[in-house]
Amino acid sequence: MNHQISRLAVASLVLVISLIVGTTYWQAWAAPDLADRRDNAIKVVAQFTIKRGAILAADGSVLARNRPRRVSGRTFYFRRYPARERFAHAVGYSTQARSRAGLEQSRNDFLTGANANLSTLLDTTLDRLRGATIEGNDVITTLRPVPQRVANQALAGQCAAAAALEPKTGKVLVMASSPSYDPNLVERNFSRIQRGAGPCGVAPLLNRASSGLFAPGSIFKVITASAALDSGTYSTASTFVDPGYCVEYGQRVNNYDTSTPFGTVSFTQALVNSINSSFCEMGKKLGPEKILDYARRYGFYADPPVDLPSGERAPSGLYKAGKLLPRSQESRADPGRLAFGQERMLVTPLQMAMVAGAIANRGVVMKPYMTDRVRKPDGTQLVKMKPHELRRAVKTETADKIAAMMEGVVSGGTGTAAQIPGVRVAGKTGTAETGRQGRNTTWFISFAPVDDPKVAVAVVLQNQSGTGGSTAAPIAKQIMEAILRTPSKRAD
Repeated sequence: MNHQISRLAVASLVLVISLIVGTTYWQAWAAPDLADRRDNAIKVVAQFTIKRGAILAADGSVLARNRPRRVSGRTFYFRRYPARERFAHAVGYSTQARSRAGLEQSRNDFLTGANANLSTLLDTTLDRLRGATIEGNDVITTLRPVPQRVANQALAGQCAAAAALEPKTGKVLVMASSPSYDPNLVERNFSRIQRGAGPCGVAPLLNRASSGLFAPGSIFKVITASAALDSGTYSTASTFVDPGYCVEYGQRVNNYDTSTPFGTVSFTQALVNSINSSFCEMGKKLGPEKILDYARRYGFYADPPVDLPSGERAPSGLYKAGKLLPRSQESRADPGRLAFGQERMLVTPLQMAMVAGAIANRGVVMKPYMTDRVRKPDGTQLVKMKPHELRRAVKTETADKIAAMMEGVVSGGTGTAAQIPGVRVAGKTGTAETGRQGRNTTWFISFAPVDDPKVAVAVVLQNQSGTGGSTAAPIAKQIMEAILRTPSKRAD
């Protein structure tokens, strides 16, 4: 009998200990994980009792605001987006059913008052103790409404994207992706958004400016020229003989226009006229590793460090089966085709805007950012973002030489459609051939004014029958004009 009592006592003790351990685990250690789960109903309800901060454009116009709604005696705050499709990919959305995207996600802590700043912590703690509504902070962006509208209108109906930066600071002035979507429909009519992909075959939610990957074509020649000149392998006095093609691995690699070979040309003429054969020869001498080393200096092989969620950014580089080619295999890449932006190179418009911006900024790559500052509910400034240098891509003199060549592209080369009266513009065209009629990917990267750069732009269009000079350059011109002729008004 005593043996049975002892066994029962031990079993009871084990159960009590298990209960204590289990309770402690779920209340202390597991509680944070449970709270972080997106499908936690209590947390979802609590989030919408917070008076979320607004998101504003650089001029103070409202891009995201609250719409209060009374339910069972409680006030809930749901989002509305007055600009609708115009800023959809940059601003994103915050919803019950589909969580968040864009700045609504990446700046959620500021917008909900959950950031770690001491003043915010004190304010939100006091609000909780008083039972008052918690108010988030306003996020004022660097985005410019007029140039953004110009970009959206120019890209409408296309599978396309554009990004514009301020070269000296890295401020993102324009981020446009087409097709776009109305974030007001995400909660109520998501199927309508999904039907808006049109001929692009990809849902409009994809931010083509920061995570869309496209073959760059000849805009990549700016990277090759950087490697060639900065390494000292070539100089601006170097010459090439163009027969209209380059022989690589026993096969001809033709110029885009094979009608008339250029003959003997200078380095500058090779870039201004976008001569594939010259860059093919350059690539064979440089080798893929040196070219890719300079690509990395501009930011390739890393997500563009803009303030968007990681899932909405993609690294540029050589791809194989949907993944970046391992560094151990880069030496096997075709150097000739790589040099003029073919091979398996894929890039984002934001990355190529960073490249143009670095040339404009005399060789220094700036970190791109969209959050200019954060404002407390009482209107005082909480945080002011500062420009940050990522790295020097090329020497100052190299950048100046390439800038002069890019100015020649616009003044008398393949990019004359980007000319702006009274403004010195530098640019580079790109036409990535797919082998199918009317399916080219066309590009234009540029900056202006050359003597005091205020804007750097990258534009990409898919499914084109023309060239980058005839399709993308005119759009880049419109965006640059809108930025240069529309003064930025600070939102106080």
